[in-house]
Amino acid sequence: MNIIACVKQVPDTEAQIKVKADGSGIDDSQIKWVMNPYDEYGVEEALKLKEKNGGDVTIVSVGPARAMETIRTALAMGADKGIHISDPALDNADAFVTASALAAAIKGLPHDIIFCGQRAIDDDSGQVGAMLAELLGIPQLTLVTKLDYAGSSVKVIKPIEGAQLSVETSLPCVVTAQKGLNEPRYASLPGIMKAKKKPVDVKNAAALGIATDVKAKVAKVVPPPARAAGKIICGDDAAQKAAELARCLREEAKAI
Repeated sequence: MNIIACVKQVPDTEAQIKVKADGSGIDDSQIKWVMNPYDEYGVEEALKLKEKNGGDVTIVSVGPARAMETIRTALAMGADKGIHISDPALDNADAFVTASALAAAIKGLPHDIIFCGQRAIDDDSGQVGAMLAELLGIPQLTLVTKLDYAGSSVKVIKPIEGAQLSVETSLPCVVTAQKGLNEPRYASLPGIMKAKKKPVDVKNAAALGIATDVKAKVAKVVPPPARAAGKIICGDDAAQKAAELARCLREEAKAI
């Protein structure tokens, strides 16, 4: 069984994000980088399928040189090999360019199931998995919380409003992983040591034959306005305080 897990390196969820003075992006000089949490579910499900059915797991990532650390993390969890798509022209690539790079790298590989996180926590677009499936011309199963593999097909469960939806498709396919699919494992010390020797193929845009001259660009990043100080309504008369609260909500906060 040939399984591919796509991963992205993102700022740590506990990192303090600051916008650059010129508004060109975020100041990443002091940021700790980690694997996108939703991608962790995809990697874990890939490893579980490998352990149950045999085969291998390939990690594919688009990102600068530092993204190699995230690839090695996935290899330390138990994946077999990696592909690092690294090119300055792909830095800050939009969802379509990212999906195009992933598709170009993956189309030449044998693949039964391709896992992606349902979204990345930095840009929060949630588009790469769907675009990847479209570019490869294969079915997509999104927001998956349960997966059953049946040899030539998979059946998944995904949440919908007020219920759950069961979907089945033939392979190959793209699956986007959601919280609840599994509990990602930690990399063991032996796994970390082995990961250092596992092969990672580094490719650039030219090697993959993808265009980088047309992509969406962020015009400006603006931090949210600072929150105003709270207002305390004092007094001993509950009715008067309630009336003043209603007035503040209507006239000052414009909430009612």
